[in-house]
Amino acid sequence: MTVLVQREVKNYPEEHRGHDSVTVYPLWRSPFGANQFLSMLLPMLMTIAGLVLLLACANVANLMLVRSVSRRREIAIRMSMGASRWRLVRQLLVESLLLALAGGALALLITLWTAGTFMRFVPTTDFPISLTIQADRTVLLATFVISLLTGVIFGILPALRSSSNAPVAVLKEDTGNLSGGVKKARLTSGLVVAQISLSLLLLVCAGLFIRSFMMAQQINTGFNSHNMLIASYDLFTAGYSDASAAEFDRQLAAKLEALPGTQSVAITSRVPLGLGGGSTAVKPAGYVPQANESMETQVAMVTPNYFQTLQIPLVKGRDFTPQDSLKSQRVAIVSQTFVNRYWPKQEAVGKQVNSDLTHEWFTVVGVARDSKVNGLNEKPTPFIYLPEYQVNRADRPAGSTMIVMARTTGDALAFGKTVENSIHDLNADLVVYDITTLELREQIVSFPQRVAGTFVGAFGLLALVLAAVGIYGVTAYTTRQRTHEIGIRMALGASKPEILRLVLIHGLRLTLVGVAIGLAASFALTRYLGTLLLGVTSTDLLTFSSVAILLCLVSLVACFIPARRAMRLDPMVALRYE
Repeated sequence: MTVLVQREVKNYPEEHRGHDSVTVYPLWRSPFGANQFLSMLLPMLMTIAGLVLLLACANVANLMLVRSVSRRREIAIRMSMGASRWRLVRQLLVESLLLALAGGALALLITLWTAGTFMRFVPTTDFPISLTIQADRTVLLATFVISLLTGVIFGILPALRSSSNAPVAVLKEDTGNLSGGVKKARLTSGLVVAQISLSLLLLVCAGLFIRSFMMAQQINTGFNSHNMLIASYDLFTAGYSDASAAEFDRQLAAKLEALPGTQSVAITSRVPLGLGGGSTAVKPAGYVPQANESMETQVAMVTPNYFQTLQIPLVKGRDFTPQDSLKSQRVAIVSQTFVNRYWPKQEAVGKQVNSDLTHEWFTVVGVARDSKVNGLNEKPTPFIYLPEYQVNRADRPAGSTMIVMARTTGDALAFGKTVENSIHDLNADLVVYDITTLELREQIVSFPQRVAGTFVGAFGLLALVLAAVGIYGVTAYTTRQRTHEIGIRMALGASKPEILRLVLIHGLRLTLVGVAIGLAASFALTRYLGTLLLGVTSTDLLTFSSVAILLCLVSLVACFIPARRAMRLDPMVALRYE
């Protein structure tokens, strides 16, 4: 098909300037529907989980490096008694593998326990949405393999380092001579810098998604979704003609408006942020399109009171009335963006526009304020509203399905049974489906942000804890290595605040290096999250600065504990320290 399309492009270069290839997608990452979001969201979550795993590996490797220092004499004795280096490496790797497999087993138990909770993020609706997630043999095998790789990753470096020392040099080494203590901590310090960098990257991602979810709640959709019930039905599958369907809609709207607890009722072919939609090619009077310019425009067929029900203000002109029927003049209402694109700086009311739905000219009688159509992060799009009773069902792009919208004074979802009963009073055999609220539709649209904010936020919190443990561990280790030095400084007159500052500066130096690397990595990588963010850019300055300050504060607290311990040292005890 791509070959055929490219052949046509060559034959008609002026008429075809768009895509010149056909793309085939596997179903799991279809560019339409929920898969469009999940195919981007789930690999991103998997990547972040991998970063947390690397962070944990760096942390455990750091702890094992510190522990290997206390086992240097033991390992030297083993090597002097004939143990080969490879045998010692195997012994240390087995220890790390046992630790990793124990972690993998615990992770698998938690997975079995929580595998079904993913559906809790999906808002309650009678629309069939199912996310079947289970821990099968593939998950078990993947967990086992990842555990083995993890054990090797965090175990190989301490094992090689511990077995590389010459036995004679280690056995003759004066443990009280700590002049090389700082050099011994270089590798652990490097791992701490890597932990802080990864932690900052994860925290920035978490902050962006949390901010995105918060902004999603504040985005001006252009309509009021509070106390709005929606329910769908299809008349043409039940044998209705255009005339009888129009009469049914009129009776239903009048019946619902007469019920107590109803503020306003309208019927439409689509609702904002709905799963379906439709478009039509338009020809605005007086507008000369550019070569190959697409004139496709979003469209909806609506009854009178549509704008009042959704509380979408009319900037100019009037609303549709019951007199706008097949026998009257064709009329239309357009959005502000429609006017700005086709009739800039002109009076839109009274202009005419032709639609490919009926190939008739419609006179614009009103201009509506822009509202969100398909998603919360979309830019304002041209939109045309046509009267429900002036367009035949067969001409509609979205088919014959109609949606009743009712604004209620109380709980909208509880009003759903009343709407269903009212429809069945007019036709007992008519199927009513997708009974939900407009607020739930908004939650469905923000589903990726809620999932990402929750999971990435949890990963970011875990990364913060791991970073704090890592910086505390290396600071405590280097401080212990410098005990003799600290004793000498105190004996020569160094005050306790000076000792405190000495230790804090060492930890803060590692933190600042890690923060600088993490900020650079974050600026480079977060741009790939742009399509999943709402109301916030991928380089949001507030998020970056807040995360950097938070990480520095946490690091200072982690460094303060060993620093305070060093400050309380007795100089005489420190001088005798081995």
